[in-house]
Amino acid sequence: MNADNYVLACPSAIEHDAHGTATLVGNQCADCGETYFPAASGCTRCTSTNLSRFNFGRHGTLWTWTIQSFLPKTPYNSGETDATFKPYGVGYIEMPCGIKIESRLSVAVADKLNIGMPMTMSLKTYGKTPEGADLVTFVFSPAGSDIRGVQGNE
Repeated sequence: MNADNYVLACPSAIEHDAHGTATLVGNQCADCGETYFPAASGCTRCTSTNLSRFNFGRHGTLWTWTIQSFLPKTPYNSGETDATFKPYGVGYIEMPCGIKIESRLSVAVADKLNIGMPMTMSLKTYGKTPEGADLVTFVFSPAGSDIRGVQGNE
C-alpha cells in the first residue's frame, strides 16, 4: 500500500490509534446500548438519536465465511476484469461486544479458515482508482498469521 497515495473504501469506519494501528469504529446508542457498524444516525432498537462513537477494536472471531470466486457485480469496482480477478474470502467477524461485521478476509483458501477462529483486522489494497491511487479496505486475517500485503504483516 502506497501510504502517500491511497483511498479508504470506508473512511468513516476506520480510525488510527496513537501507534498508527487501524481500528474499526461505529457508534453505540447511549439509551439502550445497541451498537452499529457502520455508524447509524439513529437507533433502530429504541429510536433514540443519542448515539456516540464506539471503537470496536481490531480483534474478533470468525462467525461464518465463504470464498468469493467470481468478479462481483456493480457497484463493486476494483479495476479487475474477469480475466484478472482473484478469489478472496468474505466473512462475518463477531466482535467482543457481540456485533457481527461483514469483511473481506485476507485468506482465500478454505483449509485455512475455521468458524470460531480468532481474527485480527488490518488494511489491504484491493485495487486502483482510475487516477492510480490504491483502493484500501479493512480485512481480517487469522490471528497470528503472516499474511503478506496486509498492513502490519508486510
